[in-house]
Amino acid sequence: MPYQFFVPTTSSISLQSCIGSDSHPSLPFTATTYRAILRNALKKHKRLSPQAQATDLTSVRSSLISYLPYLFALDAGLSDGTVEGEEIDAALRKEVETEWRSSISATLPGREPSRTKGKGLDYEICCVLSALGYISALLARSKLHMLYGETSLTSDQRTAVIAAATKHLLDAASVHTYLVNRSGENAVSGVLPETSSSAQGALARLALAEATLLAILKDDPWPGVVARDRNKNDKEWMIKPPEIPKVRTHLFARLCLAAADHAEAAESMLRSEATGHTGRIDVALVRYISDLKKTSRAKACRFFGIDADMGGETGKGIAWLNAGEEELGFTKSRTEGSKLQGLAKLKKDWTEKREDKKIETGRDWGSDAGRFEEARIIEMLKKKWNKMNDTVNTQIVPPSGPLIANMPSGRDIHSMKPFVPPTLDGDTLAQMRAPPDRNSTASDGTDSSSEEETRAPGSTHLPGAFPGGSTSTGGESYY
Repeated sequence: MPYQFFVPTTSSISLQSCIGSDSHPSLPFTATTYRAILRNALKKHKRLSPQAQATDLTSVRSSLISYLPYLFALDAGLSDGTVEGEEIDAALRKEVETEWRSSISATLPGREPSRTKGKGLDYEICCVLSALGYISALLARSKLHMLYGETSLTSDQRTAVIAAATKHLLDAASVHTYLVNRSGENAVSGVLPETSSSAQGALARLALAEATLLAILKDDPWPGVVARDRNKNDKEWMIKPPEIPKVRTHLFARLCLAAADHAEAAESMLRSEATGHTGRIDVALVRYISDLKKTSRAKACRFFGIDADMGGETGKGIAWLNAGEEELGFTKSRTEGSKLQGLAKLKKDWTEKREDKKIETGRDWGSDAGRFEEARIIEMLKKKWNKMNDTVNTQIVPPSGPLIANMPSGRDIHSMKPFVPPTLDGDTLAQMRAPPDRNSTASDGTDSSSEEETRAPGSTHLPGAFPGGSTSTGGESYY
């Protein structure tokens, strides 16, 4: 958690050949330059190792933020808008056509989606802002991975990490919400799922669900217990987990239910979008959102169980834990010791070990949305409470079905700030009024290292030839 999106890539384009401006002639050239910087940053990020990609996210985000003001300035010029109270006169010379690779569309296993061409500047804005939302979610993911490192964090460090990750997730939610509102005003021409308001709405609700669960994580001691149990270098095996105040367990449960509501809404949006005109959605994303909904409801059951146990109702608390297992889908067989139960437990243990290995390597971890981690917590609590109930408090464990049916509604905690597109300042706009330097043509990001572009005929480098020399061998010497 959060979901591991992959950073999209794009094709090269010369914006000055598509858009001209009489009032600010340097604007299209400068926008092309910053887009080329962004394209090169995306390509570089794609070629890095998973460990290096986590540290490179800030650089890619900086390239996105630098390109956005010029992109929105061109959009304002084409729509007769203003920037900082100044009018920009811009006109289309030909249709803007760019290619972007989707991060949420379905593809064959082991292959990445192909680039999809779209027309119009709105398509470019939609893809760039979607990439910004993905980067924000990945930054939150890289922050949270520090909680599962070999070195245990102090309480202040843990709070700071969770606060930074929450901010990134709320930024992602605001960006996707902005795209939902923008798609209602401007129709986007493209077949990528990112161009759909339903997909953007689902991504916004997903980020809100993850941010809501983070509000609980900083005060929930049990994930830290599981992390210490996973850490082989941890020697503090005698630590007793801190108690949660009784007045907050009910609040935490309602926050978990709110996160489950957000995840359920995101799942329904994506499933409806998968049958639309934009093609199929990645099955891994839909499965992750479904697991996130199950995990959130199981967390709510756990907090209700803790509240009941602190009130002296251990039997009811165990019933809530049974309800949590039902929400996670880890229900036990009725016949104790059966072969089916043994195989299910073996599969569960193997999956948990595989998830632990993913956390150690830092790659593809959290793909189950914390489902197995929550199962571990419930198993630890259930073992403890069953022992107490069998030896000290002999209480009847009621059925869990009525408890699940009477769960209260969720409660939101975050107020999302609206995304405000960055704009050019007055000094930069004044510089854009100067004519472009015709001696140095703006780069469109095209280079010889692109894996999607082929070399011109006759320009192939011959093995063993002198660097920079002629590639032709007909009637010429190498010397």
